[in-house]
Amino acid sequence: MSHVIIVGAGLSGAIIARELAEAGHTSHIVEARSHIAGNCHTERDTETGVMVHLYGPHIFHTGDTEVWDYVNAYAEFVPYRHRVLTKIKRGGADEVFAMPIHLSTINQFFGTHMSEAEAEAFVTAKADSTITDPQNFEEQALAFIGPELYEAFFKGYTIKQWGCDPRDLPASILKRLPLRFTDDDSYFNHPHQGLPRHGYTPMVAAMLDHPNITVSLNTPYDAAVHNGDHVFYSGPLDGYFDHKLGRLGYRTLDFEKFTDTGNYQDIPVMNYGDAEVPFTRITEHKHFAPWEDHAGTVCYREFSRLCGVDDIPYYPIRLVDEKALLTEYVTMAEATPGVTFVGRLATYRYIDMDVCIREALDLARGFLESGTAPTFSAAPL
Repeated sequence: MSHVIIVGAGLSGAIIARELAEAGHTSHIVEARSHIAGNCHTERDTETGVMVHLYGPHIFHTGDTEVWDYVNAYAEFVPYRHRVLTKIKRGGADEVFAMPIHLSTINQFFGTHMSEAEAEAFVTAKADSTITDPQNFEEQALAFIGPELYEAFFKGYTIKQWGCDPRDLPASILKRLPLRFTDDDSYFNHPHQGLPRHGYTPMVAAMLDHPNITVSLNTPYDAAVHNGDHVFYSGPLDGYFDHKLGRLGYRTLDFEKFTDTGNYQDIPVMNYGDAEVPFTRITEHKHFAPWEDHAGTVCYREFSRLCGVDDIPYYPIRLVDEKALLTEYVTMAEATPGVTFVGRLATYRYIDMDVCIREALDLARGFLESGTAPTFSAAPL
């Protein structure tokens, strides 16, 4: 039986530790923060009792039935349908539209009453058909929905979120967002959608509740101290090498908390599309547990900016300079024996929770079968 070191007590680390523990292997998890569950950590607000997603909302949605069954083995998931609105200024007045763009959004924005087929033909005519191979975010948007919808709903928000011109961003970012010509205003369209009744942190705690797993919080990883037969590392890739070649680019978030009584906005998430509004969105966390009843409410304004040395990284930027630096770090990682880089930060990718879980499961099972593990849980490049 092996003894492994796992860096990070988020989803990747917890799942790998649990899978190995069930097979008799021991794991020591070192976590630099004071809590488990990583960025999906949840806790009760002391003033209102509302369950808060401390690092921003995490909505679980997946088309992977095995992953859905896996998380339900450690927590009771309650069906949840996520809804998002966007507020923009038109003609000097604020207007609110449902997102993602769907039939009602299109009709409201253009003042029409089109059917599904009519709306699809209408938006297709608006799209720039001369852009056959979009090279950046803006080209993808113009080829996808045309200039009016792009300017209203994506341009300003994108500039705030990423801190650069949309023409400098890859087209792949927009490809993740749906466009529908039906009245379905659900933000996600996966067959399995829900939230854990008691939050994500108890779910991760249940995964870690095994005699073969030990966890050390407030403990940064030190290769000279934390020794094992193998290391599964889920921290930032450049951080493992002490940023020797420079820092990979990330965006981070600042949260401005405020409380109120009743409901503040009657919706979990309100995006603010105009570039002149400094924050990207307001989240109201009582709506992430609609089965609970609270007199008070907790909201957060989110501000996006470039990640600094002491900040928590959220979104990998992955522009040309970062990709060049990433290639160098990948080469260094591949020359580092006995270490597997796993999860969002270590593979420098923006991935959803279900993908993170799937990759951790596959990695752990492969390790149990062969006694070895690849350098990366998934290719960063």
